[in-house]
Amino acid sequence: MTLAQLIAQLRGQMATKLEQRNTHASELATLRSAETVDEEKVSELRAAKDAIDTELDVLESRVAELLVEQARDDAADRLSREVHPTGAARPAYDEVARTGSEERTYAPHKERGFDQSRGVLRAGSKAGGQFERDVAGMFFHDPQAIERIQRHMAEERVERGEWLARAAGTGAFAGLTVPQYLTDLYAPATAALRPFADACNQHELPASGMTVNISRITTATSVANQASENTAVSETNIDDTLLTINVQTGAGQQTLSRQALERGTGVEPVVLDDLFRRYATNVDSTLLNQATTGLAASSTYVPYVSAAPKGVEYYPITLQALSNVEGAMLDMASGDNLVIMHSRRWYWLQNGLSSTWPLMAQPGIAAQMFASNNAVKYNQGVRGVLPNGTPVIVDNNVTTAALAAATTGGTQDQTYVVDQKECHLWEDPSAPLFIRAEQPSAASLGVLLVVYGYYAYTFSRYAQSQVIAGTGCVTPAFTGV
Repeated sequence: MTLAQLIAQLRGQMATKLEQRNTHASELATLRSAETVDEEKVSELRAAKDAIDTELDVLESRVAELLVEQARDDAADRLSREVHPTGAARPAYDEVARTGSEERTYAPHKERGFDQSRGVLRAGSKAGGQFERDVAGMFFHDPQAIERIQRHMAEERVERGEWLARAAGTGAFAGLTVPQYLTDLYAPATAALRPFADACNQHELPASGMTVNISRITTATSVANQASENTAVSETNIDDTLLTINVQTGAGQQTLSRQALERGTGVEPVVLDDLFRRYATNVDSTLLNQATTGLAASSTYVPYVSAAPKGVEYYPITLQALSNVEGAMLDMASGDNLVIMHSRRWYWLQNGLSSTWPLMAQPGIAAQMFASNNAVKYNQGVRGVLPNGTPVIVDNNVTTAALAAATTGGTQDQTYVVDQKECHLWEDPSAPLFIRAEQPSAASLGVLLVVYGYYAYTFSRYAQSQVIAGTGCVTPAFTGV
C-alpha cells in the first residue's frame, strides 16, 4: 500500500469516527434538554465521546506523520530528476581534497523561491533560507537539520578550509551570523495563579444548569423543659432558606495571524500557557474579591488598628478571628481552619523578633516559635503554621487596597480566617476548555484561540468567615518587630 493510499484510508477512518462523535453529541444535547436528565446515560455518552476524541487524536497524529514523510519523498523524487551544472571553478588537484560529484547541501536551486525555468531566485525570495531554518532546527534537536549542518561544515572544510582557518571574528560576518532565540527559556508573564482556590473544598460542577441551589435551615426546631405534667411541650416549626449560587464563566481569547502560527516557533503553546495562567488567576481573584459573594464581601470585619503595627499585636487579632469562626460554626465546625494572607504580610510576620512566648503549648509547635515555615514556594500549598497550629495560605490575589467601607482605605492588605470545609468551589473537571477557531477570521488569515471554563462557589452556607483589616495592615515595614 502506498503512502497516499494509507493516508486516504486513515482519513476515511477519521470521517467514520467524526460521524459517531456527532451522533453522541446530538444524543447528549437531547438528554440534557429533557426535563429529567438520565445522568447514567449522559455519563456513558460523554465517556464514549471522550474515547472517540482520543482515537481521533491518534489518527490525526498518524496522518500528520505520513504527510511529512510523503512531502519528503516527493522532494527527494524531484531532486533526483534535476541536473544542474555548478559552473564553479574547481581548486587545483594537489591543493585540497574534493567532494567528488556530490552537489552541495545548500545550493540556490534548492531554495523554495528558485525559478527552475529561468535558473534564478524569484523576486522577493531570500537566499539561504533553508540554512537559517536548519540552524534554528539544531536548537530544537531536529536530527535532519543537525545532519545537514554537519554535512555543510564538512564541505566547507574541504573546499574553503584556508578561509575557515583565518582569524576573522563574527563581526566580519554580520549578515551571516544568525541570531539565536532560546525559545525553551522564554520568560512567561508572572501570574498570581490560584493558591486559595486549590485549598477550597472541591466539588464537581453539575453537567447542566447555570445555578446551584443549597437548602439552609434558618429556623431551627426547639426543645425546652416541660412546665408541668400534661402541658404542651416546646414546638417551633423548622424552616429553610434557599441559597442560590450562580455558575460563572471565566474566558479569554487571542487572535493570532496564521503567519505567526505557521512560521513562528512555539507560538501557540506559549499563548495557550498564558491564557491558562490568566484563567487560574481570574478564578482565584473572583473567589477573594468579587462584590457581594467574594470572601472579602461575605466575611465579618475584625479590626486591627495600630499606628505602629507589630507581629506580636497581629497574632492575637488572628486568634480573635479564629474564635469568631468557631463561635459561628459551633458543632458544625470542622476544625480545619485556614488563614489566607498576602505574601508581604507573611514575610512581615517572619521578620518579627520577640522574647515574649505564648503561654500555652501547642502540639508539634515549640513555645518560643512565633510560627513555623514549611519552606515551600508560592502556589505550592500551605506555606506555614501559626503558633496555634493553623495553616497559612499565601495568595497575592489578596487585595492591598482594602475595603473603604471597612477600613480607612489606603494600601492595606487583608487577612482572611475561614473554616476550610465551608469554602465550597464547584468546577467542571475538564476546565479550562480550549477552542481553536479558524473560520471566523479566515479572510484575514487569523486563528482565534479561546479558553473558557464554568465554576461556582460560596462561603455563605454559614456566616463564619472573618476578615482582618485596618490601619495595622498598612504596607509593612521590615523593622524586626
